[in-house]
Amino acid sequence: MRSISYIVIHCTATLQSAKVESIQNYWKNNLKWKSPGYHKIIEPNGTVRTLAPDAAVCNGVKGHNSHSLHVSYIGGIDAKGNAKDNRTPQQKAAMERVVREWKRQHPQAVVQGHRDFAGVAKACPSFDAIAWAKEVCL
Repeated sequence: MRSISYIVIHCTATLQSAKVESIQNYWKNNLKWKSPGYHKIIEPNGTVRTLAPDAAVCNGVKGHNSHSLHVSYIGGIDAKGNAKDNRTPQQKAAMERVVREWKRQHPQAVVQGHRDFAGVAKACPSFDAIAWAKEVCL
């Protein structure tokens, strides 16, 4: 089992109408990734889809993937492409369940957003994941 230092929260930076298969095709065909960007992705209705086993290394945050777990919700931007926390209540509940379970398995892991890593110039996950985790998950 990998040693997990971070549980990373992401958004797909797509409209909520984006499909998981389209996101996976983008990674494979445009970015040429062999591994997915996240271990789990949460659809607007709250369905959690596992894209990779926890033991696998995903492409979530460059330089930190070997010791991180990644979960994303579909969404994170408005119709104009601006960052927006548009998680549905179902996505929020599902994200809380995923993060709580990972924290149970890896109590030492730090929960933070993609944007909270040094050198990252993204709004992802379009909300303050550190404050959220302190409020609902820890």
